[in-house]
Amino acid sequence: QVQLVESGGGSVQSGGSLRLSCAASVDTYSPLCMGWFRQAPGKEREGVAAHWQGDVTNYLDSVKGRFTISRDYAKNTLYLEMNSLKPEDTAMYFCAAGASCTFYSRGTYSGYNYWGQGTQVTVSS
Repeated sequence: QVQLVESGGGSVQSGGSLRLSCAASVDTYSPLCMGWFRQAPGKEREGVAAHWQGDVTNYLDSVKGRFTISRDYAKNTLYLEMNSLKPEDTAMYFCAAGASCTFYSRGTYSGYNYWGQGTQVTVSS
């Protein structure tokens, strides 16, 4: 069973930066698509950034230009570099992986089969 483990969350002030990491527990697991998602209290989970093999990426409209998703295939790790953080970015952040994923810049998505437990990001004003 593949497990995804997120790390790197924390508390920062508005305008600050954080880098999230997501490591897969099985070295031989190399999904075609991975992504980052977030869920704030009382809100639905939304897609933040997606990555497909071949380094194709897509982002939620509200994070474009501020967040960067990347993947280190050798380390089997997915990253999310978050800059110019805003209080509205506060949420639990999850990574996920799948074999056939869709991701739209309005935040909707499908096809992600494996999910991590999440890491909290809190941005204060």
